[in-house]
Amino acid sequence: MTEYINKVQLVGRLGNNPDIRTFDNGKKVATFSVATTESYIDSKGTNVVNTQWHRLVAWGRAAAIAEKQLTKGCEVSVEGKLAYRNYLDKEGVKKYVTEIVVAELLLLNNKPTKEESKPFLETVNEDGITKV
Repeated sequence: MTEYINKVQLVGRLGNNPDIRTFDNGKKVATFSVATTESYIDSKGTNVVNTQWHRLVAWGRAAAIAEKQLTKGCEVSVEGKLAYRNYLDKEGVKKYVTEIVVAELLLLNNKPTKEESKPFLETVNEDGITKV
């Protein structure tokens, strides 16, 4: 039987600071958006820029790293899997969500503050193992 792999790789910039939630059992989840941009020349010779926004969700150790290190505008490389889910909103209307569940996270370039002059490089895999 042939297996097919659900794998997503993105390099982009955070559109906002991660939203962090901590559950009663102490487990954390971080949700944030990443923008990717492609450009091409159309048939009229015009440069066209296309930006896509992706919703990401990180659990456990990856969520803790996101909370600690990620800020709006920083550049990240993310590997994960595409996930679909649905829920009923307050009015009982079924809503559909497509998101990327983060398995590995690499901060490529953080916009340094006055206290920080070097970008931070760290990856976290889905087992919570940190690699610097």
